[in-house]
Amino acid sequence: MDENLKKQFESEISANDVVVYMKGTKQMPICGFSAAVAGVFQQLGVDFYDVNVLADEAVREGIKQFSEWPTIPQIYVKGEFIGGCDIIREMYETGELQQLLKDKGLIAA
Repeated sequence: MDENLKKQFESEISANDVVVYMKGTKQMPICGFSAAVAGVFQQLGVDFYDVNVLADEAVREGIKQFSEWPTIPQIYVKGEFIGGCDIIREMYETGELQQLLKDKGLIAA
């Protein structure tokens, strides 16, 4: 993996509480999975830093190598890789996501 790209990912992930590498933007998701993730965070009132992987093929492929996760979207919370759409949806439905966000100080307890 390109060292500059790795540093870019590390910088984005460390500088923002929640980062979503997605197709499109939080205002205009391009795929259903990205839209679902954006919707979950919007319902919870949690803002996130969005990276549109469609804008740069190197970012799109690089983030998959960086996380060792094959699909987009990819979600990071407080520097920790959480997973993709299915994991976020399941965590949301069970309340695990809300608890994680409370534990990290991102939503009120």
